[in-house]
Amino acid sequence: MKVLAIDCAASLCAACVYDAAAGLELGRSVLDLGKGHAEHLMAVIAEALKASATDYAGLDAIAVSVGPGSFTGLRVGVSTARGLALALKVPAIGVTTLEALAGEAAAAFPGRAVLAALDAGREEIHAALYDEMSVLTYGPAVATLAEATGMAIESSAVLAGTAAAQIAASAGRGFDVGPRTATADILTYARLAAAKGQGERPKPLYLRGADAKPQAGFILSRQKN
Repeated sequence: MKVLAIDCAASLCAACVYDAAAGLELGRSVLDLGKGHAEHLMAVIAEALKASATDYAGLDAIAVSVGPGSFTGLRVGVSTARGLALALKVPAIGVTTLEALAGEAAAAFPGRAVLAALDAGREEIHAALYDEMSVLTYGPAVATLAEATGMAIESSAVLAGTAAAQIAASAGRGFDVGPRTATADILTYARLAAAKGQGERPKPLYLRGADAKPQAGFILSRQKN
């Protein structure tokens, strides 16, 4: 089974081809863009396919990061994954950024609970807690810093994600820490998707509304007939 994985959840525009049967990454392409995923994603995918000596017809599944993350990046990644899956008649498999980060932390600290936590601004944290067997026990959900800190202390969790330092500072103690990034390595998404197999069609995971909202002065009132 060859899986094409796509990640546009954060600043990276990344793709890789993974041979699940052999457990090998065949090729990848990664750009650190910040913005502009829509303009570059298809070229990044093409480069990953070229590096892996694979074409679209050789793919058996499409994996994609579904967030939480950048609103625009998630839309680009998920819509591309679903479009490719439909055209190729293969499954599209969604993996959250939190489970991918937790997966990397669990690999570094096996047999431990993991709290994956991303700084969402506005004193909010996007969090998911996994137990010692990597079973999801909380979230993904929006938590306060105090709530996330309480979960980390109670479960003696390994921390992962951009909010790890905040949680440790709030607790006033040290924690074992996995990746501190906003997204995981692209290979992690491919591996987790291959292990999941086919499920529901992926859709972006938005844990709160978009920051951009129309100004009150520009909201048009509905005209009555």
